[in-house]
Amino acid sequence: MKQSTDWQNARIVHIAARSPTVREFHIASDAPFERWTPGAHLQLQIAPDRSPGETRCYSLVGSPDDGVYRIAVKRLAASRGGSRWLHGLEVGARLRILPPHNHFELPIGERATLLVAGGIGITPLVGMAQALGARAAPLRMVYTAARSDELVYADTLRPLLGDRLATFAADRGERLDLAAEFAALPPDAQALVCGPLRLLQDAQARWAAAGRPASLLRFETFGAGGERPAQAFRVRLPRHGVELTVPAERSLLDVLEDHGIAVLSDCRKGECGLCALDIVGRDGACTIDHRDVFFSADERHQDRRLCACVSRAAGADPVLVLDDAWRPDPAAASMPAGAGHAAAR
Repeated sequence: MKQSTDWQNARIVHIAARSPTVREFHIASDAPFERWTPGAHLQLQIAPDRSPGETRCYSLVGSPDDGVYRIAVKRLAASRGGSRWLHGLEVGARLRILPPHNHFELPIGERATLLVAGGIGITPLVGMAQALGARAAPLRMVYTAARSDELVYADTLRPLLGDRLATFAADRGERLDLAAEFAALPPDAQALVCGPLRLLQDAQARWAAAGRPASLLRFETFGAGGERPAQAFRVRLPRHGVELTVPAERSLLDVLEDHGIAVLSDCRKGECGLCALDIVGRDGACTIDHRDVFFSADERHQDRRLCACVSRAAGADPVLVLDDAWRPDPAAASMPAGAGHAAAR
């Protein structure tokens, strides 16, 4: 289903503190309420009075049973402005939203399922756990966070899941062992994962190492934190005869679009690969900070392409030379039918 692009006026009707850093916002739209399915997200305009082009997507929490949209937002120190802005709002604040949309659907059926949540990545998985728990489907959920007070929905899920929920907090010396979790699954089981980039990349690697079908691993990122702090960098596009600067707080994709350079995109979170560009050169001490989960570890290591929506350059005055022309991928042309990247997402 194509997402509506008609922005709606909305307001915050309730705010609940889930932890010192996480707040849950209940949002009522002036337009008729639209029920969502587990895994759906809500897109918001960020500070529309100052920067109407800035938007953020936040996963909807729980089930649509009370006529409001619920999102939980963690205030991040490295925020590009979205979490900081939302945490500064109070009940009654006006918002602009798009209707719910879902890129992370819960597959239909009774297949054994492992839900893996890292930190605030729990948000889309709450509704999935509720839906699976309600129909008694084979289910296990593992939920990990740096601190025990960041397991913000453990108390909500425990009465429903009981011993099917396992929590892990690093400050208690607990560690999630994904290899063991995957090994314990039936051969045809599926896993749905949401969390920080390192968790998703670890899940991809361990799922592949276990010889499990790539199509049965589904995931969604909640952010694009990389291995290096975000910094400004320059890009050259010889095809267009331009050199552009990408500020630390903006994405390469945003800057290209600002300058009229059209790039295909969809998820804007490094998941779908539509915005991938060829890297044809680099100047200076330039390192690519790949922040996607679309490319394999080997592809990221080769540094031949990057996802413009999340990936960045780092180093001393880094300069990337890029080409945005589409061309067939020789490797893809030689792949058997049905082969591809590690997940439907």
